[in-house]
Amino acid sequence: MNRADRHPAFLGIERSASGRRWVGPDAATDRAALAMAQQTGLAEPLCRILTRLGVPAAAAEDYLEPSLRKLMPDPSSLRDMDVAAERVGAAVLARAPVALFADYDVDGAASAALMLRWLRALGQDATLYIPDRLSEGYGPNVPAMRQLAEDHRLILCLDCGTATPEPIAVARAAGADVVVLDHHLAPDALPHATALVNPNRHDEDGALGALCAAGVVFLLLVAANRFLRRRGVEGPDLLELLDLVALATVADVAPLTGLNRAFVRQGLKVMARRERPGLAALSDVARLRRAPNAYHLGFALGPRINAGGRIGSADLGARLLATDHAGEAQALAARLDALNRERQAIEAAVLEAARAQVEARGSNGPLVWAAGEGWHPGVVGIVAARLAELFDRPAIVIGLSEAGGKGSGRSRPGIDLGSAVAKLTAEGLLRKGGGHPMAAGLELDPAALQPAMERLAALLAAQDARPARRELTLDGLLSPAGLSVDLLEEIARAGPFGAAAPAPRFAFPALRVAHARTVGNGHLQLRCTDAGGATLQAIAFGAAGGPLAQLLQPGSPRPVHLAGRVEIDEWQGRRQPKLHVEDAAPAS
Repeated sequence: MNRADRHPAFLGIERSASGRRWVGPDAATDRAALAMAQQTGLAEPLCRILTRLGVPAAAAEDYLEPSLRKLMPDPSSLRDMDVAAERVGAAVLARAPVALFADYDVDGAASAALMLRWLRALGQDATLYIPDRLSEGYGPNVPAMRQLAEDHRLILCLDCGTATPEPIAVARAAGADVVVLDHHLAPDALPHATALVNPNRHDEDGALGALCAAGVVFLLLVAANRFLRRRGVEGPDLLELLDLVALATVADVAPLTGLNRAFVRQGLKVMARRERPGLAALSDVARLRRAPNAYHLGFALGPRINAGGRIGSADLGARLLATDHAGEAQALAARLDALNRERQAIEAAVLEAARAQVEARGSNGPLVWAAGEGWHPGVVGIVAARLAELFDRPAIVIGLSEAGGKGSGRSRPGIDLGSAVAKLTAEGLLRKGGGHPMAAGLELDPAALQPAMERLAALLAAQDARPARRELTLDGLLSPAGLSVDLLEEIARAGPFGAAAPAPRFAFPALRVAHARTVGNGHLQLRCTDAGGATLQAIAFGAAGGPLAQLLQPGSPRPVHLAGRVEIDEWQGRRQPKLHVEDAAPAS
């Protein structure tokens, strides 16, 4: 029996404007939330969120104020960590030349910036090498590693290296030590690196498997500081680097639970101080009017940093995050912002074609996928993310060329895409492929496209126990009169929200649309009222011309139920509640 059969649709909405069934808290959740509110004195809407996240009343206060000190593991619990820390610390003491080979995404850029800033604080620099996405592809390659080994005694592979034995062997044969700091799913046979620190190795217990690469690098720096301290050298304050860890954690869609949640919570506090020139400049070009939150990291800052690796110079993001110079930061941020606009145009064209393919093929199976000649490899990942969101299914998007197909995939919570892609690689249907539960990359021969996608769909179907029906999960009801800045500040304590900790969504029943107008790029700005005359400000992004706009007509005699995320809107010193409308339905 699926969830839809267990209790009635919330507010009776079986099919909303977006075609979804609304699902609210069940009776047990309602009782637990009410009991928590009575026991703790916390607001009932906040208790509903905590209950949905599985937080018991006794642990509520600790959850709302996560302590990094309590949640930090001993870095030495990871295999090879002490070897890696000793080798990195020894390079600092000897002033030995160090090279950083990092991935071209946000996680790689932040990992590189962490290492660069830590080394510079100790009076040392490093050579930064980030491969070109088009000509070199992901991860260490033989020519680059051989070249780096000629001039460096230590090479750190950041957010990559776990599945590239030959390039690492070439570098070691040339006399360089290679330390891998990664989090991607590991093959059965690991490269023979000097040290390979990865919480997703097969011989790890998985306790830290949710970390992104920047989280692994942070633990390495904790261990390296400890190594140096025993030798009379005081390392830099690592807490000041948590803004970089927070950015990477959110942008890499790592679960915002446990240690990751503490990293992001503390990192956002560091970021709010605007002491990192690169992030301050990037916030300015993204026109953020207040201190960034987790949503901004994932949807405003992250895409701009990624734009360099997607369609521009791969090292722009790392250079931006590592610089201490405001002028350089402003120039790099402006360039990344321009590249991001160019990326958006390319992405829009690919998304339109990919969506048409999916709809023609059918979107009710366990996987949606699309492939096209000449699709830019730099945007296939983000188009896959859009398809996964649109169709609520894991998605694969592949760009085809004479050399073959290069693609990227994004998953949905609870479905491990990375392991399924790795299995396809082991079975020989892919030239190479791998990743982590929420994202994966792959390469294939065009002739293998159809059988590979069919096999991948079968593997994902075996994992996916969700009801086939699309649903919108809500945390309960709110009213315009009961919504306040104080309540939203209390709700925000349950954050940051993201992967594995979805943002709360509430329904506002029986509202009338008093005013509606189109703003920006097709956004619908609304003012709504309830039966008592209380007002709610709202916005529906990208809704103009769609089914939401047709339903949300000012002056309509029929009231509507609205559903979405609530947050504090800040404009010209004024703070007020605002609803981000994600769905609507006629009120009966």
